[in-house]
Amino acid sequence: MKKKEIASWCLYDFANSSYSAVIAAVIFPVYYTNVIVGNEQGQGDLWWGKAISLSMAIVALSSPFLGGIADTLRLRKRFLLFFTLLCIFSVASFSFLKKGMIIEGFILIVIANVGLEGGIVFYNSFLTQIAQKSYQGRISAWGFGIGYLGSIISLIFSLFLINKGMIHAVWPAVAIFFLLFSLPAFLFLPADTKTQGNLISASLDGFRETLIRLKRILSNKEQKKFLIAYLLYEDGVVTVIVFSSIFAATTLGFLQDELVLMYIIVQITAFLGSFILAKPIDTWGAKKVINLSLVAWLFVSLTTFFITNKIQFFIIASIAGFGLGSLQAASRAFYANFIKPDQESEYFGIYSLIGKSSAILGPLVFGLISSSFQSQRPAVLAVSLFFLTGFLILQTVKQQSL
Repeated sequence: MKKKEIASWCLYDFANSSYSAVIAAVIFPVYYTNVIVGNEQGQGDLWWGKAISLSMAIVALSSPFLGGIADTLRLRKRFLLFFTLLCIFSVASFSFLKKGMIIEGFILIVIANVGLEGGIVFYNSFLTQIAQKSYQGRISAWGFGIGYLGSIISLIFSLFLINKGMIHAVWPAVAIFFLLFSLPAFLFLPADTKTQGNLISASLDGFRETLIRLKRILSNKEQKKFLIAYLLYEDGVVTVIVFSSIFAATTLGFLQDELVLMYIIVQITAFLGSFILAKPIDTWGAKKVINLSLVAWLFVSLTTFFITNKIQFFIIASIAGFGLGSLQAASRAFYANFIKPDQESEYFGIYSLIGKSSAILGPLVFGLISSSFQSQRPAVLAVSLFFLTGFLILQTVKQQSL
């Protein structure tokens, strides 16, 4: 293993965490739903849910085919660069948004989220290339853990700008943060290798190979069950992430400072959870860590329905944070055991297809239920079903390789 490659891989998680925290989770969701759209009757929830769902659908449909192209022409690093820059430029463009610019904001959100999530497909595929199997679980967790530090730093700086009355400066600041700390990944991760062929033939080959691989994966009983379970519980995770700050602000009356403080606490507990459970992913087994995390998430989603004050929400959010990093890292490590060498991008393309497909339904369901009942509590309760069914299906999965 090369320490420089591992460090640069983890640092990319640090870089994109600025988007995940500020844009996807805490500050921009509330700004878009409450300021740009207006959320008195749940319309902001609906527009935000539609934007996240559409962007995830685009990534879900394109990622397996792009993954096949990346494996055929060895273009994973260039794809990672393209999607990263797409996200960065879109976020910087948020500075031009004003109240009532619902459609413009919707379009920019979709493009930015496609850039972020599309890049992660190729980022994930480097894991098996830079680390041997016995270390992949802990390195996966290190990436998530360092990412939480990036979230805390970017949120604190964003809050500083907001308190100075410079909220429109937050978006380019996030873009610069993302760009600056992703540079080591483009410098030190394994370079693309030259291969014969052209884009059209590679696209066709990638399409055919992806269909073959998808058919083979779905014909493998254990992999199919895991991917179904992952589809369901990841749906719950994504929905909680993209609506947690909106719920806190709309239903519980959280102010901007309180939202940032809450999310920093979540990031700290997630950081602790990632590193405390990093080694157990390899020693206990990824499945046990996933189970432990899902129990915590189910408790969180059920309890949130009854929450009536901010202190209770702070406590619940802390529990959710502890199980967040461990769940994501263990899931990524569990799936990596199914992958053969030189097929990483294609497999992680399918992994992304499942994960992003799950993110299509959850946010849309939350937005629809919230706007229909004009209350976010029934929508929160619906999220618990994703965790419960995913947990039950996972219990039937036996780990095996192809």
